[in-house]
Amino acid sequence: MMMSAAKPQDWDDLQQELLRSELETLFQVSQVLSRSLDLKATLRELLRVLDEGVGLEKGMVSLIEPDTGGLLVTAVHGEAIRSEDIRYSPGEGVVGMIMEEGEKLVLNCIADEPRFLDRLGIYDKNLPLVGVPIRIARQVVGVLVAQPMAGAEALLDEYAYFMEMVANLVGQTVRLARDIEQERRALTEERDSLRRTVRGQYGFDNIVGHTQPMRRVFDQVRQVAKWNTTVLIRGETGTGKELIANAIHYNSPRARGPFVKLNCAALPENLLESELFGHEKGAFTGAVASRKGRFEQADGGTLFLDEIGEVSSAFQAKLLRVLQEGELERVGGSRTVKVDVRVIAATHRDLEGEVEAGRFREDLYYRLNVMPINLPPLRERPEDIPDIARFLVQKIGQQQGRTLDVTDSAIRVLMHYEWPGNVREMENCLERAAVMTEGDIIDRDAILLTGIEEQVSAASPQAPAVDLENPDMDERERVIAALERTGWVQAKAARLLNMTPRQIAYRIQILNIKVKRL
Repeated sequence: MMMSAAKPQDWDDLQQELLRSELETLFQVSQVLSRSLDLKATLRELLRVLDEGVGLEKGMVSLIEPDTGGLLVTAVHGEAIRSEDIRYSPGEGVVGMIMEEGEKLVLNCIADEPRFLDRLGIYDKNLPLVGVPIRIARQVVGVLVAQPMAGAEALLDEYAYFMEMVANLVGQTVRLARDIEQERRALTEERDSLRRTVRGQYGFDNIVGHTQPMRRVFDQVRQVAKWNTTVLIRGETGTGKELIANAIHYNSPRARGPFVKLNCAALPENLLESELFGHEKGAFTGAVASRKGRFEQADGGTLFLDEIGEVSSAFQAKLLRVLQEGELERVGGSRTVKVDVRVIAATHRDLEGEVEAGRFREDLYYRLNVMPINLPPLRERPEDIPDIARFLVQKIGQQQGRTLDVTDSAIRVLMHYEWPGNVREMENCLERAAVMTEGDIIDRDAILLTGIEEQVSAASPQAPAVDLENPDMDERERVIAALERTGWVQAKAARLLNMTPRQIAYRIQILNIKVKRL
């Protein structure tokens, strides 16, 4: 829009020209406001459009800070010397007055207004100034101020009306930006909270055990977590291999990346390849769209391959390429995809025996077995059973929404069982006992009701000796302890208990103790 005091125009012509410029400028303003979520950059671009479109040469947007209630200069157009950290209190200067009163202000000449502070140093004091409040609904959230170009003094009311329309659009943009920022902060807080929860859930404190074999495992996990080394976790079913994998990932530099899991034994080979490597659209019947596999999903993080010993020889070759080269091809595709993935594998199989039998590739074995971690079965560390049992009881109590505890006599029953299913079996046993417990204390009877009574075994060489004089032991536990200590020879057990063979035989019968034949 071109106006000049040296070239006066007819009043109607001026209004018509301004109206056309305003309509075109409003369209450009709407485009600017919908283009970016960067509020400061958007407002600076808005002020530039107002200058070029309708001659509002020097503009400024100030927004209220929710924390302080003051106005912060957010965007400036017109060669400001400095605008960072310039603020206005409510009622302070012309800008603060517009905010406080919530009304537009039209100054025919800035020099005539004593409340003008000129903090930006960009305005010509001999020219007019127009300022309007920016609102979200009825609430004032900021101020839009601009100085029309020289020669436009006769059109100040039209400029003020136009700026009110622009301010309404800006208000909606500010509302949207603040809503998005609030959601972003909420998501960030939720993400950080989840990360803290996950790290607490999968931290070292959740791997219970103080015996020498477990201390060795802890030391290995802490060391290997620092690096990107491939890890092979070995151990019987139920020993906690996935828990160790979680601890390695969430205490590693990759903790912010994804942690993706796959049980290799749970899928047939044709589905396993698609699940791990992904597939292209039309690669097979039912492949209606391209899909990333677990390797691509884990890019930048960790992939946990459980039961790695179950995959076929043909599939082992494909897996080896990814581990060696860090690249793969989706099923039905020809494009090579690069991935940055740390692999943690786990197995309960004797891989050395599988290699010797020709069922597992030797080169893949060495690629996986860079850092082996061997988890001891529970029967080899009975001293850890009390701590594990109390930890699991607390966990089960949280899941059931109540406070649970377990008696020492119940724990002693647990310590005399060999646990072929290891910690997983113990957790299932304690959960069943909790379900059958009316109160908050899991006792010996609740444990025996879970079905392990008939499987009580002789004391293992690693099991700690039981004090027969322990006042907390009931008669049944004391008789069983004496029998176990003597290899289930009743005459020897009777001597330990100061009984006759006939007396101990009677106790075995009335206490419903199943005699073990060793």
